[in-house]
Amino acid sequence: MKNGQLLAAVDLGSNSFRLEIGHLDHGQIRRAEYLKETVRQGSGLDGERNLSPVAMQRGWDCLARFAERIAGFKPGQVRAVATQTLREARNRDFFLDKAQQILGFPIEVISGREEARLIYAGVSHLLAQSNERRLVVDIGGRSTELILGQGYQAHMLESYRVGSVAWSMKYFPEGQFTAAAFEMAEVAAKAILDEVLNTYRRKDWDVAYGSSGTIGAVVDILEAAGWPAGLVRKDGLQWLKDKLIKAGNAENLKLDGIKEDRRPVIGGGLAILCALFELLEIDELHAAQGALRQGALYDLLDRDEHADIRESMVDWLSKQFGIDATQAQRVSQTATELFEKIPPRQLKPSSENDFDIERLERKLAWAARLHEVGKHISHADYHKHGAYILDNADLPGFSMPELHRLSQLVLGHRGKLRKLETHLNEPSFVHQLFALRLAVILCHARVDPDLKGFELGDHEGTDTGFTITTRKGWANQWPQSAHLLREECIAWQKTTWSVAYNCQ
Repeated sequence: MKNGQLLAAVDLGSNSFRLEIGHLDHGQIRRAEYLKETVRQGSGLDGERNLSPVAMQRGWDCLARFAERIAGFKPGQVRAVATQTLREARNRDFFLDKAQQILGFPIEVISGREEARLIYAGVSHLLAQSNERRLVVDIGGRSTELILGQGYQAHMLESYRVGSVAWSMKYFPEGQFTAAAFEMAEVAAKAILDEVLNTYRRKDWDVAYGSSGTIGAVVDILEAAGWPAGLVRKDGLQWLKDKLIKAGNAENLKLDGIKEDRRPVIGGGLAILCALFELLEIDELHAAQGALRQGALYDLLDRDEHADIRESMVDWLSKQFGIDATQAQRVSQTATELFEKIPPRQLKPSSENDFDIERLERKLAWAARLHEVGKHISHADYHKHGAYILDNADLPGFSMPELHRLSQLVLGHRGKLRKLETHLNEPSFVHQLFALRLAVILCHARVDPDLKGFELGDHEGTDTGFTITTRKGWANQWPQSAHLLREECIAWQKTTWSVAYNCQ
């Protein structure tokens, strides 16, 4: 990317939605604009873990305003990520389908560890570089992320389902503050967070930093009351807790520095922070300027400069499961070559706004490199096990929908197609799947295939069909491959797509 290039990150948090726009300045991203709206989607989850219509509408309305600001940005300039509330919501697809149409860009529901990775990236890029070992804490609306790292590198990433919105709703209903409520909230937080004692030991870090949300609010309140700027200490936390208990109710709380959007959730966030101070033996916590949204911006920059962490994660997973690297690369190269042969006129923008041929090819190549990831578990049903692994893997850099897309390509690369019925309405997915299935067929002997004169086209000019044409004598030279191609045509007959094989 060139200096001056604008980049945008949208953070769909449980309490607030944020838009960060920055411009590239010699490898650093400088803020150009920042918008924040309190949406409180986290409090809109019902007992069945469904977002209420009102909560969804608040989110859509906010995204419409964000969309106006980033209209004209290209896909490579924007990354939108959603966190714990949409990880939990059972009706998230309904919300996201409309949200993406409104925003005009894909929205990635990211895993807890991916959220932690991006938080650390944001924090570390806005700190002075040093060799100090860092603990980074981020208390969000429905999750808390903890990271150990040094420089730009995160070494330990975890996310816990405890957050300021959820804890405030559960332990401080209607904003009531009592000593007993704080004790219950802290004990409950410790019960979830106590495993940090084994993985986030005091001897493993030098300086603790707090990012975003609750910690930013606590810092602002303490600073306004005369405590050291940009710092949280145990005595300051106790002072603030006493103030809340004395006030008795969020509405009666008279404190300089507290923003109105933080008033309803300050109790839950403070209880979690007190629990972390005790568990992690924190004496003082420094306020960090960076957060998830800045991490998303720097991740965009890394992807553009071909330092995409997703590539290294595919390599890592391949090694973990002992994939035949030569065959994986062979299938990957063949699949992308075949994908380029398919007439693109059938393609239409998908619900993920993924109408970018280069992106589709890259994801197809990843699926091809991982199509045998399940063979370490079972030879007969390895495609099913491979799909399960990808659907449940926690791979930094990947969103949950991206991993599901890869899992469905791996699941569908062999066998019947009826299992993918819901995905066969999306032309871009079908193009990827067709190319992958053909590549696996043509590479079945685990040798480089003969693609000379191998062509792909539309079937009788339709938008839902393909033709395979081979040169004269190809079928006689490669009879097993020709047989498998005929079987492939039969497999597609049970779908709304058609495939014909013309051999000479």
